[in-house]
Amino acid sequence: MKDVYVVGRNPVLELLRTDREIDKIYVLKGDLQGSIKKIIGQARDKNIIVQEVDKFKLDSMADGTAHQGVAALVTGFEYSSVDDILEKAKKLNQKPLIIILDGIEDPHNLGAIIRTAECAGAHGIIIPKRRSARVNQTVYKSSAGAVEHMLIADVSNISATIDDLKKKGLWIYGADMEGEDFYFNTKLEGSIALVIGNEGKGISRLVKEKCDFLLKIPMVGKISSLNASTSAAILIYEVVRQSHEK
Repeated sequence: MKDVYVVGRNPVLELLRTDREIDKIYVLKGDLQGSIKKIIGQARDKNIIVQEVDKFKLDSMADGTAHQGVAALVTGFEYSSVDDILEKAKKLNQKPLIIILDGIEDPHNLGAIIRTAECAGAHGIIIPKRRSARVNQTVYKSSAGAVEHMLIADVSNISATIDDLKKKGLWIYGADMEGEDFYFNTKLEGSIALVIGNEGKGISRLVKEKCDFLLKIPMVGKISSLNASTSAAILIYEVVRQSHEK
C-alpha cells in the first residue's frame, strides 16, 4: 500500500490515539506551541521520530491541503471487508448501520460523510473500487481524523454487495429526489444500509433498482439538491433519532 501524509493538527492527534504505524512526524520549525507541543509529546511517548522542517517542505507534503504546521507519514489506509463491518455490529450487539456510497468522487465529501458516520455510531462505510474517491490525506483532514475509527470496505460491485446484504437481513434505503416518501415519514428500523449517490448524478440506475425504499428530502428553496455529505448526515441522524425514540 502506498504511504500517505496525514496533515492537520486534529487528524494527527486522532492518528496518535490509534495503533496505526507512524513512520515519522514533521512539524514546522519554530512552531512548537499549543497542540503542536501536545503532538510532539505524544509522539515521543510512542517512540515516533519528530523532525522540524521548513514551510516549503510541509507544503509539498500537504499537496494543497492546509497542514497547520504538522504532517505524519503513515502506511497506506487499510480497507476492511463487508464481513468485518457486520462482525463489528454483532460484537456490539447492535443492528448494523452501514453507509453505501455509490460513486462519491469528492474526497472532501467522503471525509465529511466518514466524520458524520463515526459520530453517529455507524458500523462501517462501503465504497466501490472504481469511480470513487479513495482514502487520502484530504479525506483524513476533512474527516478530522474520524477515518481512523471507521471501517471502510471497498468492493468491486455495489449492486452485488447490496444483494449479499439483503440475504443477511439488511434493508436498503436510497436517497433520491424522486423517492417514494419523505425520510421522516419512513420507519427506519432494524438492520439498515443507507445508499448515497454521486454528487451530480445521484444513485446509479442499477443500484437504485436494488434499493428496498427510496427516500426524499424536502426541497422548498430555489436550489434543487443538497450536497451529498449533507444528505447523508440528515438520513444517518434520522436513523439515530428513531432508534432513540423506542
